[in-house]
Amino acid sequence: MPATPAWPPQSTPRLFVEGELAPGPRRIDGPQAHYLASVMRMKPGDPVKLFDDITGEWLGVAASVGKRDVTLDVTRMLRSREAVPDLWLAFAPIKKGPVDWLVEKACELGTDRLLPVITHRTVVDRLNLDRLRANMIEAAEQCGRTALPSIAEPVKLPALLRDWDAGRTIFFADETGGAPAAEAMRARPGPAAILIGPEGGFDPKEREAIRAHPAAVGISLGPRILRAETAASAAISLWMAAAGDW
Repeated sequence: MPATPAWPPQSTPRLFVEGELAPGPRRIDGPQAHYLASVMRMKPGDPVKLFDDITGEWLGVAASVGKRDVTLDVTRMLRSREAVPDLWLAFAPIKKGPVDWLVEKACELGTDRLLPVITHRTVVDRLNLDRLRANMIEAAEQCGRTALPSIAEPVKLPALLRDWDAGRTIFFADETGGAPAAEAMRARPGPAAILIGPEGGFDPKEREAIRAHPAAVGISLGPRILRAETAASAAISLWMAAAGDW
């Protein structure tokens, strides 16, 4: 007897929607409707996965497909919203292409919150947070996350340190050296943040202020000089492995 095909199939398109999902009709318009109707060539009866960052992931079935909108019949919940590892990423803003990559990978790797930090050597003092959130939404749609990371308004480093909760460890990626990252992260379980500096690194006074903070732990990411976005991705990966998320 042939096996029953999985439903919905793995190829089912997946979308984030604003507002809490529940059984019943759901109208999709704008770019998302164009994607479903023109790119995916959806027909009535075709499935789509929806997630709302509130309840979880749901199954929708196309009831009608028009040029400007698609009406879905939301039928049942597929998964509840995931439990997110309690890891934040604090990073100095970098140029447009690399920062887009950084937030995309931070989302894919499971980060809960992103904190842009303005430092003395930061070369970018303005971020398009709407664009960065759109990048994270697209990453979450692709990687299967049911929870979106939040992203805060940029804050200057002294204010970040002044207002920091001492119960959350700051793993400070220090290019001048520190404890091996994996070892330090295993030794300090619990809520954490990774702090990544700008191109050129933190200046000496900033490094001194960070190291003086009671929640800060200086870590090394190895013998090679890493770009900021590479350092962020590597540090997140090490923390996730130490926390048992991998």
